[in-house]
Amino acid sequence: MAQRGIQLDSAKFCCSICLDLLKDPVTIPCGHSYCMSCIKDCWDGEEHKEIYSCPQCRQTFAPRPVMVKNTMLVELLEEVKKMGLQAAPPDLCYAGPGDVACDFCSGRKLKALKSCLVCLASYCEQHLQFHYNAAPLKKHKLVEATVKLQENICSRHDEVMKIFCRTDQQCICYLCSMDEHEGHRKVSAAAERTERQEELGLSRQKIQQRIQDTEKDVKVLQQEVEAISRSADKAVEDSEEIFTELIRLVEKRRSDVKQQIRSQQEEEVSRAEEVQEKLKQEIAELRRKDAELEQLSHTQDHIHFLQNYPSLSCLSESTHSPSINIRPLSYFEDVTAAVSELRDKLQELLSEEWSKISLTVTEVDVLLPQPDPKTRAEFLQYSCHITLDPNTAHTWLSLSEENRKATFMEEGQSYPRHPDRFTDLMQVLSRESLTGRCYWEVEWKGRVYIAASYQDISRTGSRDECLFGCNDKSWALVCDNMNCNFNHNKIQTKTPLPVSSRVGVYLDHRASILSFYNVSETMTLLHRVQTRFTQPLHAGLGLYRNGATAEFCELK
Repeated sequence: MAQRGIQLDSAKFCCSICLDLLKDPVTIPCGHSYCMSCIKDCWDGEEHKEIYSCPQCRQTFAPRPVMVKNTMLVELLEEVKKMGLQAAPPDLCYAGPGDVACDFCSGRKLKALKSCLVCLASYCEQHLQFHYNAAPLKKHKLVEATVKLQENICSRHDEVMKIFCRTDQQCICYLCSMDEHEGHRKVSAAAERTERQEELGLSRQKIQQRIQDTEKDVKVLQQEVEAISRSADKAVEDSEEIFTELIRLVEKRRSDVKQQIRSQQEEEVSRAEEVQEKLKQEIAELRRKDAELEQLSHTQDHIHFLQNYPSLSCLSESTHSPSINIRPLSYFEDVTAAVSELRDKLQELLSEEWSKISLTVTEVDVLLPQPDPKTRAEFLQYSCHITLDPNTAHTWLSLSEENRKATFMEEGQSYPRHPDRFTDLMQVLSRESLTGRCYWEVEWKGRVYIAASYQDISRTGSRDECLFGCNDKSWALVCDNMNCNFNHNKIQTKTPLPVSSRVGVYLDHRASILSFYNVSETMTLLHRVQTRFTQPLHAGLGLYRNGATAEFCELK
């Protein structure tokens, strides 16, 4: 403890420039003492100036003072040296790369502890003491050491910026306030900081709340991901087991068919071979009789001929029909046809069921809902090419060659009969089924229904069953004379905005969102549906006035 006190006393004999014990000490007019070489080097660097200042208290002198050695300090220093004291503190911390260096250290600079916003300089612990002790310096604003002090200097006037211009939202110096910022709304930088500090507190509260909300979302998503992974693993395992069982059943049926074919083959071959053997025996008997008859024909004995001919010419009746009833060669082709028919039915069934399975799988989404597009360019990223299905078109609708445009006609078209055709209402569906994110545009005229519908909507029957928007299988924007309504399941919603002649339709099937827009660069929303789609959708058009047209636009 005593040693520490001696060290503190020895610090009084340090040069505030080199931070070492004074060497050849000189005292300048303000009373502060320095090493002669230190103060000389300091002032030599200010030769271009007419006024010199004390590095500690900043008192100025003109002309440059004549430096005389302080003999009393020299004697005191000799006593200090005899006591064996060291002036340099044991824990000096020198500035390295990236550190803020003290502006007043000569030689190797110490790390700055504080920066002064008035002096626009940074100080180490030793040089900072003057700001704590000198009355004029105590009023200066000290902040954590920073290399950005020059940001406080006006680049135009080289003055400290202490004013904030609210008109131009920038910091200025007092000369700027009297020049180009004259007449502007101005406050002190401190006052603006106080107001912004309050805003900062509110901003931090919002950010912290957002962080908490986002962390909750992250946690929920993590739980959802884990649940999805467990469910997916079980679904794969169960599906593998089910498909293995299906394959086993098919294999068994294949084996049964093969066995039945082979069994029938053996039976038929055995029967044919038995008949074949009897026929061979009959042929041999007939040949024997033929040989005897030929021999009899050459005899000269008339009595012998007449006595033997009756017995030789009498043929026994054949045990088989003159034409053997053998099954045709296509016998087993019937089996092949039956198996092929079974295959086609299985493929059809698998195709129908697969769309349901695929849709069920794609409905699994562990991500947070994505925001809807805003500009037309963003919507066009999801554009899809849509064509009309002639097999669904009512006979009063005429389709263009490309099947992209429908026109209401007073006379029926010569379409062939088809089970998918609308027979009671002038409607048509698209060929393409729509899932995922899709966007299309319709140019319309007259009274038109712009719709999205399930494939299994009724094609004949009552209005409620067939008309787009009058059932739970379809959604429709009804456009007529620049006005529009939205219809679904017999519920009509009035749209307050006038509808343009081109309507954009945006579908996010996974998020179960269907939206209708007036087409422009900013895209004005007419109506938005948030529901749950259980099947792929088809684009639909309904035309209900003579001369009405609707066309899917070509998008690029």
